[in-house]
Amino acid sequence: MNICLFTSDEISNPLSVADERGQHLLKVLHKKEGDTFTAGIIGGSSGVATITKIELGEEKHSGQIHFTFEPTGDGKQLTTLRMIIGFPRPIQLKRLLRDIAALGVQEVHLTGTELGEKSYMQSTLVERGAAYKMLLDGTVQAGSTHVPELFLHQSLKECLDYCQEHSSKEHSHHVLRLALDNVNPKCALNEAMEDIPCMQCENPCADGKSVYAAIGSERGWTNKEREMLEEYGYIRCGMGHRIMRTETAATVAGAVILNRLGYLDK
Repeated sequence: MNICLFTSDEISNPLSVADERGQHLLKVLHKKEGDTFTAGIIGGSSGVATITKIELGEEKHSGQIHFTFEPTGDGKQLTTLRMIIGFPRPIQLKRLLRDIAALGVQEVHLTGTELGEKSYMQSTLVERGAAYKMLLDGTVQAGSTHVPELFLHQSLKECLDYCQEHSSKEHSHHVLRLALDNVNPKCALNEAMEDIPCMQCENPCADGKSVYAAIGSERGWTNKEREMLEEYGYIRCGMGHRIMRTETAATVAGAVILNRLGYLDK
């Protein structure tokens, strides 16, 4: 746990010893009164928390941890990368969400595809909060406070329509749309990003492009979907001849894109 995250309501109240965060502070980090730990408000600032008092109850895992919080940073803002992903099998989805959240992806759009397994869309991961927990875990891993936003779409067209509508506020020359395709790409991913001018900029989030990256489900895109992606302005590109799992392709593509945007320079 590289940062202990709280809601805006929790940050001003004692933490239960029984809470997973409380157990981590006491059992894993061995924190005592007077010690500090890295903390933050979900969606807000990060900073330093100081334990002022530890009250242990008679029963196991009972009691409270009192602490103060001093904000010192912005919590590592999310990047300008948004990812569209064909709905994978649930066990892959958990790992995928955690890893791309750690990368700082701004939005995750899970969508049904023509070749995707329809039953995956019936997963209760989102309804039961498991999907958000994976995003939160990835955010904690990155030492950030900002959790990517998650969207669900029944079809690729529905997804592309939504993304196009909500990106209309951005100037078109500031938006780059990429579709990963290992079957019939028109160019390499690096070639598709050659016009991004901001690799060395100090604040890529402010000055760089906004990127949408679309990755198909396990069996990839159909020709109909390839044509649709091109109609919406997506460049079909590849990452070599090896076939990757959806979760692997998402992480690799995310890292390559973020490196090009300048987020991995420091």
